[in-house]
Amino acid sequence: MTTQASKDAVDAIIDQWAAVRPDLETAPMELFGRIYRIARAMGDAMERAYARHGLSRGEFDVVGTLRRSGAPYTLSPRQLSATLMLTTGGMTGRLDKLEKAGLLCRRPDPHDRRGLQVVITERGLALVDEAVTAGLEVQRAALTGLTEEEVGVLSGLLRKLLAGL
Repeated sequence: MTTQASKDAVDAIIDQWAAVRPDLETAPMELFGRIYRIARAMGDAMERAYARHGLSRGEFDVVGTLRRSGAPYTLSPRQLSATLMLTTGGMTGRLDKLEKAGLLCRRPDPHDRRGLQVVITERGLALVDEAVTAGLEVQRAALTGLTEEEVGVLSGLLRKLLAGL
């Protein structure tokens, strides 16, 4: 049971539905309404954190994917597209912008004459390391209202929910 002081915008929506359709079971709406609002708020916060490093979230995703792929920090455009669930056209635009900024370069694939490799530059490597740290600080700050145990339980429950989808 929520107290008046702990009510949020989702509670107001649920209360409105209860008033006009008391027959509805709105627990899923409560859960996904909050997940959606959290995702939106955190997405905006992450965008601001990355922007301080000159990156959009989408651009961070590209250089971050190269960084976490491990040395030599090289992937094909196709591998990047598949990992980031982007069309090849969308990926090309991001790669063009990041290459122009000196954060990555494209070079011929030595194993495939028709292929390319995308490689993060030293500048890109340093920048993504700064940006990922900034992003984690934002995420950590968002979790300050939860105990370490609650974070673990919530993470496990969300993993289970996601696996079911």
